[in-house]
Amino acid sequence: MKKLSLALLSFLIISAVSCSKSETPKTADLVEKTVIYSSDSTTLKGYLVFDNNVKGKRPGVLIVHEWWGLNDYARTRAKMLAELGYTALALDMFGEGKIASHPEDAQKFASEIFSNLKMGEDRFMAAYNFLKQQEAVDPENIAAIGYCFGGGVVLHMASLGIDLKAVASFHGSLQPILPPKEGVIKAFLLVCNGADDPFTTEKQIETFKAEMDSAKVQYEFINYSGAVHSFTNPGADSMGKKFNMPLAYNEKADKESWAEMKNVFMRVFSN
Repeated sequence: MKKLSLALLSFLIISAVSCSKSETPKTADLVEKTVIYSSDSTTLKGYLVFDNNVKGKRPGVLIVHEWWGLNDYARTRAKMLAELGYTALALDMFGEGKIASHPEDAQKFASEIFSNLKMGEDRFMAAYNFLKQQEAVDPENIAAIGYCFGGGVVLHMASLGIDLKAVASFHGSLQPILPPKEGVIKAFLLVCNGADDPFTTEKQIETFKAEMDSAKVQYEFINYSGAVHSFTNPGADSMGKKFNMPLAYNEKADKESWAEMKNVFMRVFSN
């Protein structure tokens, strides 16, 4: 009887350990690459990342950086997307991988794009086409997200009718470059805005919603109470203090907006 009890106890311990191991999620095996592609005569340096543990093709997501350029923050978001099972490409809108360290340079780089929309559109499309060609990407399931400057970019590209399943803008510009037309926008739009962002006015929000409703666009607009500009970026506080700008990280808004994006992606990519 004693031997039987010991045998039973050993079996239960082994079973518990085995069960525990099987329930432990696999750690992502991220493959990270600096990739070179081009638009016209401009060399663009992007950052491609995917989880090698995920087999076969999976949705691809483009990340358009803030006006600072393709820096570590944009790369971090790309890695977070890869850990969710997507193939992510943080693209280069400024060319040659240029990064701004001062608002004056950032403004100069961003202005070059908005003053030459065709150039900016071509650079986005170069990344879009590059991502679709990747072995680990399902070319029928592409989305795009953008931060600040990048938020305005992805909303503009959606307004052109680019074949995107979804677009998510985080504290991005709401001033329309091209007013939406009914039947043109294919993507579901998620707009995550800081309710206390001084760069976004109530009038801009009202106009944006009215235009989306008029064009019968599928979208969700979320205002995060207490959040100001760059609320998703943990480095916003230091940058705000350094340059005396109204930037600040808001952990609650950051986590909630990321969760909203995940929900949107799960919905659009499952259709």
